[in-house]
Amino acid sequence: MAEDDDDLILSDLPDEELVPQMHDDLYDGLKDEVVEGVEILLERGWTPYRVLTEALVAGMTIVGNDFRDGILFVPEVLLAANAMKAGMGILKPLLVETGAPKLGKMVIGTVKGDIHDIGKNLVSMMMEGAGFEVVDLGINTDVDEYLGALEKERPDILGMSALLTTTMPYMKVVIDTLTEKGLRDDYIVLVGGAPLNEEFGRAIGADAYCRDAAVAVETAKAFVARKHNQAAAG
Repeated sequence: MAEDDDDLILSDLPDEELVPQMHDDLYDGLKDEVVEGVEILLERGWTPYRVLTEALVAGMTIVGNDFRDGILFVPEVLLAANAMKAGMGILKPLLVETGAPKLGKMVIGTVKGDIHDIGKNLVSMMMEGAGFEVVDLGINTDVDEYLGALEKERPDILGMSALLTTTMPYMKVVIDTLTEKGLRDDYIVLVGGAPLNEEFGRAIGADAYCRDAAVAVETAKAFVARKHNQAAAG
């Protein structure tokens, strides 16, 4: 199989073969090949949004499903997400120019006192891979940083991550502050991290607890669709 791959010239493939090949390359975390595929499709006149949805998002959906089902693991998903990010690097400025639609927008950060970011980074990349715009605040994020980002970015979703049992309660501080300021209902609040569970998510007033990145994407899609439907009905 490897020998065949060596002989494979992406530019020789017609669109209907190139796109599935890109899905495979994304799955295997082949950054250079994904970038080349994106460039070829753009040269062939594909719109940036079509490349994003049919080549990258569709490929990351396969990765997300296999991650959810225990076929792929974190290191492999990170490789795929990095390959996706490389392809997105070309598409992002073009998407901004063309005003392409986004599924929604998310602000995410690891809470104050916590410097773990692998899970958060995975969620960020998988969310981007699903077609969301993501603003990543990094680690050790305090309530003022969250509030500032929410005010500036006006996202649909606020995501908070924690890996330490000692930092978990800070999520409630952020949610309580939003409630005090009358802003809680403006955002979908998703929380995640190894020590959390659904019961904790409910107790602190989050909309949902997401046990991993694949679940975060599915949950975000469902909540944003509901939000848009309510807005349309209203």
